[in-house]
Amino acid sequence: MMLPLFNSVASWLLKKRFHQIQLFIKYPGEVQFEVLQKLLETASSTEVGKSHDFSSIRTYEDFASRVPIVSYEDIADQIQRTREGEQNVFWPSPIKWFAKSSGTTNAKSKFIPVSQEALDDCHYKSGKDLLSLYLNNNENSKLFTGKSLRLGGSKELYKDKGSYFGDLSAILIDNLPKWAVYSSTPSNRISLLSDWETKIAAIISESTKENVTSLAGVPSWMLVLLNEINTYSGTDHLFEIWENLEVYFHGGVSFTPYRAQYERLLPKSNFKYYEIYNASEGFFAIQDRNYQNDLLLMLDYGIFYEFIPLDTLGSFGEKAVPIWEVKLGVNYAMVITTNAGLWRYIIGDTVRFTSVDPYRIKITGRTKHFINVFGEELMVENAEQGLRTACEQTGASISDYTVAPIFMSENKKGAHQWLIEFNRAPSDYAQFMQVLDEALQHLNSDYEAKRLKDITLRAPELVVAKSKLFYQWLDGQNKVGGQHKIPRLSNTRTYIEELLVLNK
Repeated sequence: MMLPLFNSVASWLLKKRFHQIQLFIKYPGEVQFEVLQKLLETASSTEVGKSHDFSSIRTYEDFASRVPIVSYEDIADQIQRTREGEQNVFWPSPIKWFAKSSGTTNAKSKFIPVSQEALDDCHYKSGKDLLSLYLNNNENSKLFTGKSLRLGGSKELYKDKGSYFGDLSAILIDNLPKWAVYSSTPSNRISLLSDWETKIAAIISESTKENVTSLAGVPSWMLVLLNEINTYSGTDHLFEIWENLEVYFHGGVSFTPYRAQYERLLPKSNFKYYEIYNASEGFFAIQDRNYQNDLLLMLDYGIFYEFIPLDTLGSFGEKAVPIWEVKLGVNYAMVITTNAGLWRYIIGDTVRFTSVDPYRIKITGRTKHFINVFGEELMVENAEQGLRTACEQTGASISDYTVAPIFMSENKKGAHQWLIEFNRAPSDYAQFMQVLDEALQHLNSDYEAKRLKDITLRAPELVVAKSKLFYQWLDGQNKVGGQHKIPRLSNTRTYIEELLVLNK
């Protein structure tokens, strides 16, 4: 067990950072513009900096008019050149690390650059800030009297032409500062194991012997691990193994579908859940209050943010706005400029602001992960809330799901097909779908209009997935563990058809 002195010192140091966080909360626009100026100045002599004449940019308007918004495909050649050893293309300091991500909308691998500045001033800084915010809200916390059980990706790091690539979590673990290594379990050796089943067994063997006070990882994969630990230990709940466990830090996928299952494993009313918003491209936001479900946008991580209203995305009227121009309640596609050399990069996530003083957001989905085949504009956020309502009213719980359109035919109206893997099935599937349908109509006026008298959309259809169907599908694509996730909503039937074949 760690010494109480270490807990006291660590808590004091982390709370000092809280005062710096209060500065960007008070002066958000000034801090963000200062970030932009520093990024432009730092990269002015790079190939990209010279081509857009960064050194003469004085205002945000100059920046927005001169630098185009890009997707990964637009900059893939620049990234490939850097992977092959060419430097000073889009960022001045050497880029040796690349976070490999296939995403959920494209099977093609993406290699996201990770600079030393991004590691130090974004990813690791965010880890300390997460603890700062948590400790500020929970003064009697004993977090550092034990260890954090972390669950990262199951990929090893690979060297390619002088650069390294792998799952972001593997890159972070491989470069962890000593204090973080000391306060975590399992060991780096186990964390970086590539075989998922071998890693799970090794984590159980090592971590059940530790005094674990916190959990950190993607909800879907952490749930697999915790269920295995509970079965292995023969306990009713996890507090019989770790009596001092007090918080779960989670991110990567929505927590809503998994909450009920976690509450059964962790049945203490004062146990806390803290959400984070991180990706291969950077770390963006942190839950800053107990028992809340929106996230504080972190404005001093070397990332400059812009936002495109989703209803204009890809249209002639598309226009990004800086943070000081955003409005509450609007779904935005997020655009980032980073200290790893991504310039006005559209990340693919959608967010909605719940507050502008300070700036807090909720993740609403992906720019390509919604259903709008019939004008219904169904977002992932709607789906998650609807499922939660259906589960609460019917006593069900789900493990995973995906939704796709059933296209109109000569004799039938269109519909949505829900493929759901239940952890605990409802006694009446028809009732479950009726509650879900009514909840979606309540949450989304566009969906409600299309469902009115079945004019455009008939009632949604349910296909019950067999046990571990989604795990089997991910395993077949070598996407088990880490931040790999199930595509929730799609305008095509590509994913669901593959899953339906496996479900036979």
